Amino acid sequence: MEKSYFPAGLLVAMILTGGLFLTIEGMAGQVGSQSQAIFKVPFEFRAADTKIRAGEYWFGFNKEGKLILRQISSGKELEIPVLERLSPPEPLPAEPRLVFDEVGDFAPSYTEYYTVYVLSEIWLSAKDGCYLIHTTKGTHKERIITGIPAAK
Repeated sequence: MEKSYFPAGLLVAMILTGGLFLTIEGMAGQVGSQSQAIFKVPFEFRAADTKIRAGEYWFGFNKEGKLILRQISSGKELEIPVLERLSPPEPLPAEPRLVFDEVGDFAPSYTEYYTVYVLSEIWLSAKDGCYLIHTTKGTHKERIITGIPAAK
């Protein structure tokens, strides 16, 4: 009877590589199934420490699973860091929405007071829940902009 000298280390590497491939493939399926939406924002706002002008924006996930906004007119993209994923509220929202914290700020000269809108929550669909983007401390109002689901 002949002995098989198949290296055990090679077998372990093949198993681990196959498992890694299945994990990556599963993650790609999850990213592709996540919701996306289009919003018309009628005012300048801040998101991810960036000043963003009024316009039409697509919100969704890129291939790496990162939440991004894309300006429809230029195609420019901005990655939006997520602080926390929140559970959907009861009752579930009927349409996608952006929640902005409306705060006051002084102009650099300290003579003018103006309103600043800071993106705080992104709701792409009822099933996906909410992505908390920013938390404003202190007194502020909320302004909600509704959008439409985007085709996948």
